[in-house]
Amino acid sequence: MLILSLCLLLLLMAAGAHIAVALGLSASFLLLFVQQVPVATLGQIALKSVDSYALAAIPFFMLAGELLTRGKIAQIIVDVIGALARSVRGGMALTAMLSCVFFAAVSGSSVASAAAIGSATVKSLTDERYPIHFAAGIVAVGGTLGLMIPPSLSFILIGSMVGLPIDKLFIAGIVPGLFEAGILCLATVWISRRNHYGDKASAPDWARFGKRLGPASGALLLPVLIMGTIYGGIFTPTEVSAVAVAYAVFLGTMVYRTTGWKDFWIASKEATLASAMLYAIVLGGSLLGFAVTRFGFSAYLVEIFQAASVPHWLFMLIVAATLLVLGMFLDGVSLIVLTAPILFQLTNAYGVNPIHFAVILTATVEIATITPPVGLNIFVMSGIAKISPEKVVRGIWPFYLARLFSLVVIVFVPGMSLWLQ
Repeated sequence: MLILSLCLLLLLMAAGAHIAVALGLSASFLLLFVQQVPVATLGQIALKSVDSYALAAIPFFMLAGELLTRGKIAQIIVDVIGALARSVRGGMALTAMLSCVFFAAVSGSSVASAAAIGSATVKSLTDERYPIHFAAGIVAVGGTLGLMIPPSLSFILIGSMVGLPIDKLFIAGIVPGLFEAGILCLATVWISRRNHYGDKASAPDWARFGKRLGPASGALLLPVLIMGTIYGGIFTPTEVSAVAVAYAVFLGTMVYRTTGWKDFWIASKEATLASAMLYAIVLGGSLLGFAVTRFGFSAYLVEIFQAASVPHWLFMLIVAATLLVLGMFLDGVSLIVLTAPILFQLTNAYGVNPIHFAVILTATVEIATITPPVGLNIFVMSGIAKISPEKVVRGIWPFYLARLFSLVVIVFVPGMSLWLQ
């Protein structure tokens, strides 16, 4: 009957039903008609899944990202980074990638990072003779860092679902996130030089850097405010998410004066809609996770792997490969909601540190956001660059090897995730 429920889930998704609806209906069928669970119990499970203090941080971080995007903060950051980074061949491409790193540290969202930096850099990239597909690809790939570098919405979701402390997950993502960023920056410069993309290098413009640094200092302090207060034990992640919104409003209205009441209204509406969609997926996924747990599916998988004497390294490869395949057909939130309840039990049986596995799961979700046919960043950059999704994928392909290399290192070097714990 579990297989029948999964078939119903796939059928509903193929018919065009929203993933939250498909999850909820397939899980309800399994619980109500197969396991005879009372309707009231379903309501309690669904309510409990979203009645979480940790999840309350998501709409605030989404709103902060929207406000920063509409307040043109990304352009300010691009200007100050570009004053130095453009002194190397491929400098404008490197500027875009480094700007993605910064925006990842304030938005926590892959899509928000891609949208903000894409709007601020695609035209400049094409003006400097970068192909439009490569310009879109850089930002699509760089935007994925928003899921690893804190404040990561992915870590908030994982922590709330499996009961891990959000602050420890944030800290665990710092070193892997910076490692991924370094690999992508090297790949960006290498690809640009190899294909002779962009204008020739010029000397660092220290005068321009100094002129831009003062006005940009307010925005540059935001990542320090977020991680410094969490690491110092001053605020919880949920509390600092509200502080981030207040600071974003302050920057947009008082410092840079780029945000009006209309921008605030639109940002609030977009953040509310995105949060509601995410909460709906969590609600539907919690029902399916409860049904799968009642069937003992996780315990069954543990028995299979242990009976087959699968070595630890092969087990980790199988898990990572499975997540990559699923990521081709599911968005990041759905991938986490569907797999976390099962895989955390499975990896715990193999002695994998849960915080390390949370980082692994996030790294695979990052790749999922740039993998066709449903990679969200592909469609975001398609709209911004005004090119087809196929052309965006063409620009992304050269970075897949760098992405996979980073994933392998994160999987087999747990110290990278646990170093700061």
